[in-house]
Amino acid sequence: MDSSQRVRAIISLAQAVDAGSFAAAGRLLGVTSAAVSKNVAGLEKALGVRLMNRTTRNLKLTEEGEAFLRQARVALEALDAAIDTVAVQRAAPSGRVRISTSSAFGRNHVLPALPALLARHPHLSIEVDFDDRVIDIVRDGYDIAVRGGNIPDSALVTRPICRLNAVLVASPEYLARHGAPRAPEALQAHRLIARRFLSGHVAPWNFKADDGSITTLDPGNKAMLTLSAPESLVQAACDGVGIAEVGVHLALDHLRSGSLKIVLHEFHQPGTYEMVMQYPHRALMAPRVQVTLKHLLEALTADKKLHLPMDALDAYAVEMDS
Repeated sequence: MDSSQRVRAIISLAQAVDAGSFAAAGRLLGVTSAAVSKNVAGLEKALGVRLMNRTTRNLKLTEEGEAFLRQARVALEALDAAIDTVAVQRAAPSGRVRISTSSAFGRNHVLPALPALLARHPHLSIEVDFDDRVIDIVRDGYDIAVRGGNIPDSALVTRPICRLNAVLVASPEYLARHGAPRAPEALQAHRLIARRFLSGHVAPWNFKADDGSITTLDPGNKAMLTLSAPESLVQAACDGVGIAEVGVHLALDHLRSGSLKIVLHEFHQPGTYEMVMQYPHRALMAPRVQVTLKHLLEALTADKKLHLPMDALDAYAVEMDS
């Protein structure tokens, strides 16, 4: 008798004793009285002992049956408690959710969304790793990853958040000293700040030519400063070091304050990077993960910095006739 048969037989025994007959137990369980009798008989055979005496009028537990059912009810109550615990968790999500995200995006966009989530679901516990390295969600034990870049196809479920448009920026002080480039070719005479990914790859800068073709500049060939953290490129540009390609969401506050200006806006291609949320499974997801995913998607969708149209940046660009 396997475990599933054993559980069915124990339930049949308990219902038969409580209801007073196999027929009544069968009606409660939705099976025939013969099936209940067969389940009890199979349990007795597996245990090698008679659990109840049957007559045409009533059922009576043997001494061994009473001892067995007393312990079996404890197990059945524990099973009911386990089911109730999961049901309660579905009604009120609880437990820890582990999130992996990049340093700058996590600090500026994910972290501000968490207080409202925790206020809405006080039984949740959120653990966030701010780390720009590439992680394996399943191997490293994360529930959700929030990542940006050229996202490769994978077995993970991927939910897009936004395009990560980029712009070329420089400080007004730098432009006053060195002038603003009027064409992509003019960048050869400027001080460039390059971004190197942790893989060692330097992010290229792309430009649209008059004939619609795309030209590429590798800033790493002549960069006077190469950095890995995207927020550090913004800071270096604000400090007047040179021209950098940075994400709009990172530069927007500095553009609005006037500490940065956009250069070559009409030539520069904003890139194909995107920000996504990834997680291992769509089906049978724990409630704690479900509510966290839903909240973060809603919060990041409503984050206006992440969804600014490119033409809205015209006001922050260096005018070519100035």
